[in-house]
Amino acid sequence: MNYAVIMAGGTGKRLWPLSRKTRPKQVLKLFQGQTLLRLCFERLSPIFDARNIIVLTNAGYSDMVRESVTGLPYNNVIAEPVVRDTAGAIGLAASILTKLDPDASMAVLTADQIIEPAETFQQALKDALTYVNANPDKMITFGIKPTFPSTQLGYIKCSAPVKYPKCKNEIFVVDSFKEKPAEETARRYLDAGQHFWNSGMFIWKAKTILAHLNKFLPDAAQPLRKIQSDWDGPHQKDTLADYFPKLPKISIDFAVMEKAPGVHAIKLDCRWLDLGSFAALADIIKSDKNDNIVVAGQTEILDYESSILVTEDTEHLIAAIGLDNMIVAHSPDATLVCPVSQAYRIKDLLELIERRTGEKFL
Repeated sequence: MNYAVIMAGGTGKRLWPLSRKTRPKQVLKLFQGQTLLRLCFERLSPIFDARNIIVLTNAGYSDMVRESVTGLPYNNVIAEPVVRDTAGAIGLAASILTKLDPDASMAVLTADQIIEPAETFQQALKDALTYVNANPDKMITFGIKPTFPSTQLGYIKCSAPVKYPKCKNEIFVVDSFKEKPAEETARRYLDAGQHFWNSGMFIWKAKTILAHLNKFLPDAAQPLRKIQSDWDGPHQKDTLADYFPKLPKISIDFAVMEKAPGVHAIKLDCRWLDLGSFAALADIIKSDKNDNIVVAGQTEILDYESSILVTEDTEHLIAAIGLDNMIVAHSPDATLVCPVSQAYRIKDLLELIERRTGEKFL
């Protein structure tokens, strides 16, 4: 059977003060009252029964996740007791699924992406599942055709596209994974036309990714076997708390994808955005005639341009004069004001705040 696993554990520091340790970016209601997590769930609903959609999140987020994704069975939200990056999270999900269904096919998606139109993505998902179900030793990732020489995204080099029976999309061979490149290298990738952005989404048999984890990340094998053995039993909670922290903290790309054979890709010809900053809102939300992005219920602004104003509080008034290339982000207990060009320093600002006030505002 086919299952979807939504990764929803990240915090999103570059969206502070809206995104916090206690309220991550995937549950912010910034998109016409909807959350990124809800939008992800709705993209998957035409393909997967809600009973076959699992959300992995941090222990402190589980109630917010359930509130955001109504219609999802309660036990389909799995809370990780500590952060162990994507290899551990994927290993956990694969271990659970293979116990429930030894032949499970598993789609791994992330909760913080905008993908439009949904129909293009859904067709790519269907094709990937068709291919993996017929070729259980293979794995599929999704590549995004780059639109500019990004130095903040990883790349995959692809070749030898072929048409596969019953698939509308071509299936590429993945030759290599490339980490975030320098700008000159990124431009070369763009010009060559063989490199796609690495979307961080995958399709594979749950038993296949477990076999690769056992081979390439052997320290994960014993903790995952113990969690799997006790899952859905009286010791499930205690075993997860005891053994999940023993998993190596490493991404699935480093742990498996860069080493494993049989990795293929489908190119996504659609609008794709990994929401990692306030500036990224400009690619999602339509700007006004002066290039301002406004996500707020009430504003009174005189003479402003190329600025970003954000709050979830529909009753809060943002009032300003003479803004030019500025960010104003309001939350109930903290407000960020900074030039758009300085937004990359938010992580530095959070380190300063933590040194002076502890975790109160984080």
